[in-house]
Amino acid sequence: MFRLDASTSHQNLRVDDLSVEWDAMGGKVQDIKAREKDGKGRTASPVNSPARGTPSPKRMPSGRGGRDRFTAESYTVLGDTLIDGGEHYWEVHYEPDSKAFGVGVAYRSLGRFEQLGKTAASWCLHINNWLQVSFTAKHANKAKVLDAPVPDCLGVHCDFHQGLLSFYNARTKQLLHTFKAKFTQPLLPAFTVWCGSFQVMTGLQVPSSVRCLQKRGSATSSSNTSLT
Repeated sequence: MFRLDASTSHQNLRVDDLSVEWDAMGGKVQDIKAREKDGKGRTASPVNSPARGTPSPKRMPSGRGGRDRFTAESYTVLGDTLIDGGEHYWEVHYEPDSKAFGVGVAYRSLGRFEQLGKTAASWCLHINNWLQVSFTAKHANKAKVLDAPVPDCLGVHCDFHQGLLSFYNARTKQLLHTFKAKFTQPLLPAFTVWCGSFQVMTGLQVPSSVRCLQKRGSATSSSNTSLT
């Protein structure tokens, strides 16, 4: 079971436990607070001073050590628990009106400016509803268009030792895509959203239907594994 590590999140993402919402003013608010703290802007009142604020109990220690927040156009937040073995399954429900959404895994070395799926350090499914709808699997800046209806709830199954990362329609358990890779570092659950929101469900058992599909083997999913 993991939580979302709010300390990694882009300033435009508002993290509340396992829910994330895009906040267009997030970065500007942080800039104002930073200027006030440095004495470069309007002096903050004692009541509203950041120094007097109560730390959010939602921010949990990261399982991989401190790091800078994601920034620029990497609207990303990571999970707080490393995956370094075994099987793991989680689901994420995203707001269908979100202009862009992505879910997957990443090495903890993913750069703060880097977007999911655009480097060799991350794998993801990406949904784009901005101007033209696209549904793709992305890794190392390569994308494969997925020929399937876009679900509003995605299931993610990671088998670390087998080097398998599979995505499912969480409602029908239809296999959408499988990455086959040799993971050389521990992984972290990773999410990105732009102008939208999502909610994560963790601590789930691997569904029996997912196990059955995996056991059927590469013959079923071989056509979905070209982005390794």
